[in-house]
Amino acid sequence: MIDSLWFQVIISFFATACFGVIFNAPTRAIPACGFVGAIGWGIYYLMVDYGLDEVRASFIGAFIVSLVAHYAARKFRMPMIVFSVSGIIPLVPGGIAYNTMRNIMELDYIMGLQNGLRAFMISGAIAMGLVFTEVIMQIILRLMRQGKTSIQSFMKVKKRSSKAKE
Repeated sequence: MIDSLWFQVIISFFATACFGVIFNAPTRAIPACGFVGAIGWGIYYLMVDYGLDEVRASFIGAFIVSLVAHYAARKFRMPMIVFSVSGIIPLVPGGIAYNTMRNIMELDYIMGLQNGLRAFMISGAIAMGLVFTEVIMQIILRLMRQGKTSIQSFMKVKKRSSKAKE
């Protein structure tokens, strides 16, 4: 399993780095783009290998991709999208979407619908993973700017905002 995991991570590094080139990422960011995608795919592969379904594994993989992309964006002083777009490429269900269209063309509508729904749910999980990370990071960064980084201060801010709404 470990040998296969390392192979998967190395191949996804090169594939993601190549997509970074295609998307015109700056030259100094291309290895980081590959690293972001390799981490995301490695997490996804481990989750699926341990029995988690594709949708949840894609959510966790996209969540981790977004976290690592935030770190890389701060380190390289570039927009996060440079790293996150190429980083989610290994998670995109392109093969399942292709099979959906193939099944529909072969008039196997039931299997086409099943594959289409799988591709739709995986794509939604990827989007939710990216959005959840962004929301969490915005909350953390706002609290850090205010000098409040503990959970207690987060709860105080939440209570104040709920009282203000009433």
